[in-house]
Amino acid sequence: MRFVPIVLLTFSNLFMTYAWYGHLKDQRAQPIMVAILFSWGVAFFEYCLMVPANRIGAGMFTLPQLKVMQEILTMIVFAGFCVFYMREKLTLDYLWAGLCLVGAAFFMFRGVLVR
Repeated sequence: MRFVPIVLLTFSNLFMTYAWYGHLKDQRAQPIMVAILFSWGVAFFEYCLMVPANRIGAGMFTLPQLKVMQEILTMIVFAGFCVFYMREKLTLDYLWAGLCLVGAAFFMFRGVLVR
């Protein structure tokens, strides 16, 4: 049951990342208003997953833990999106930023890990 919020947040991030950045590839030739409306439509599905994920997760994790978890999932999903969908290369700076989030996760969850 503890994995339900994580799974929902992961899929929510897939929609969020596409809504935020997918238009740069798929809607490039469209007027900006079309891209905005399209992104809003995609973002609807993000919210349909993110809101239940946070509601369920609030019973298992603290709010700061949920936020750090969200940011880590965002970085993981975004890395995959960049490499596999947008065909961009990630630099070592992305790795270092990710390691900073690992540090944030350690401090956020260390009370749970030490028990």
